[in-house]
Amino acid sequence: MPFSLWMSLVAICAMGAMSPGPSLALVLRHTLGGGRVPGVVAALSHALGVGLYALLTVWGLGAVIVRFPLLFQAITWGGAAYLAWLGIKALRAGRAGALRAEATATTGGQAARDGMLVALGNPKLILFFIALLSQFVTPDMSLAARAIIVLTAMVIDGGWYVLVAVGLSHSRVLPWLQARAHWINRATGVLLLALALRVVAGPIA
Repeated sequence: MPFSLWMSLVAICAMGAMSPGPSLALVLRHTLGGGRVPGVVAALSHALGVGLYALLTVWGLGAVIVRFPLLFQAITWGGAAYLAWLGIKALRAGRAGALRAEATATTGGQAARDGMLVALGNPKLILFFIALLSQFVTPDMSLAARAIIVLTAMVIDGGWYVLVAVGLSHSRVLPWLQARAHWINRATGVLLLALALRVVAGPIA
């Protein structure tokens, strides 16, 4: 995979991970309720769920491209519409997207369970991956390239939430995120709309 193409994937995955939502609230809740370790466990467990969805999406899209090119085109356009909808929703969220996480007693086991369930129980996540990865997957893509895509999604997701959990243990990250949640929403909205336009224009080369 060319470095420039991989950097595009990194940027998109990073913005997706940093966007305020149930996954971030999950990590915040477990960190506030149990400390650094449960927060990190929830982050890593969530990353495993993300990796599983990315794996299914990468291999599933490869088969669709080869056998059903028209269906793949429909998925791509549907993905563009979904990304545009997410972008508009993020732009309209404004300060309404401010983070609110309540501290409740928690353990490492509960954090691992919740992290995986939040990832796997979110159907929007696989829709997002289908819309996103349709621009990176090709019929002749090697096994190594597919593995790089999956690992990139996992590492960025897990890395961001681990940083949040570790930083929040110093009681400074949460107020910072709360104060800037609306700006994160706006940046994410612009990026998603731009990506939707790029999907309509054609695969990333």
